[in-house]
Amino acid sequence: MVSNERSSTNELALLVADVYEAAGALRQSGERIAAAEGQTQSRWQTLSVVSGEPTTVAQAARRLGVSRQNVQRIVNDLQSEGLVTFSDNPAHKGSPFVTLLPPGRTVLRRLTRAASVAHRAQVRHLDNPDQRFDLLALRSALQRLTEAVRSAEASVGSAQQGRNTH
Repeated sequence: MVSNERSSTNELALLVADVYEAAGALRQSGERIAAAEGQTQSRWQTLSVVSGEPTTVAQAARRLGVSRQNVQRIVNDLQSEGLVTFSDNPAHKGSPFVTLLPPGRTVLRRLTRAASVAHRAQVRHLDNPDQRFDLLALRSALQRLTEAVRSAEASVGSAQQGRNTH
């Protein structure tokens, strides 16, 4: 039992390293795409996050896994360029919603189109007739891993809080 757990732990460590490597390669690809449109990966991600329903800076930061201050700086820059605007948040006066303006939607559409071209090229490199690459299964596995990590972190956080209060 301990041997199986150790083996799984080692496999998970290798998977984490692979995920970080893949994330780095995808981030570099994204930076190239964004730069061709006069943007950065961070600005692109921020435009994307605020493109749906009304979103506060704090909500965008949580979704992106970065600091609120970092997102605030980016949003302020995007606002000064006329790509986003702030609107009243009736639930929290001090935390306005960030909304994409038409020029911001145009930039996001161009970035998305350019990314689609890059993604098609990447998929062609994945598609090996001898070894079917199942992107849906991979996404599902990564989503389960993300949920497991968050659950474990919440458990550790709760346990640490309990120790700190006694």
